[in-house]
Amino acid sequence: MVRLAIPSEGQGGLDGMRAGHFGHCDVFTCIDVEDGQIKQVSILANKEHVQGGCMVPVNLLAEAGVNALVVGGIGMRPLMGFKQVGIEVYHDGVRPEIRPVVEDFVAGKLQHISNDQVCGGGH
Repeated sequence: MVRLAIPSEGQGGLDGMRAGHFGHCDVFTCIDVEDGQIKQVSILANKEHVQGGCMVPVNLLAEAGVNALVVGGIGMRPLMGFKQVGIEVYHDGVRPEIRPVVEDFVAGKLQHISNDQVCGGGH
């Protein structure tokens, strides 16, 4: 089973919108995927993002059993943190809607984020 997290605005959910900056998102939409099927969707409230607190969401997601994350952008420091705790990070920097991104993830169409796609933070 894969527990996928998507940084989300507002209440999140499959029909919600992705947040532009994962560390400052309102919630994480968590999707449990098993055998290519969405089994469960849950919402995980984000904790307050403090300056230099990039590991706060890393630890939050790791404690929630997340093992995959899709972001539109991420800095090198949190990317390394996710790698250290065993969370694979995928990239989709185009679509703001959650559902099509999840569908592409389930179909194996998303790529791991590469080091040249990381940002300087705050985007």
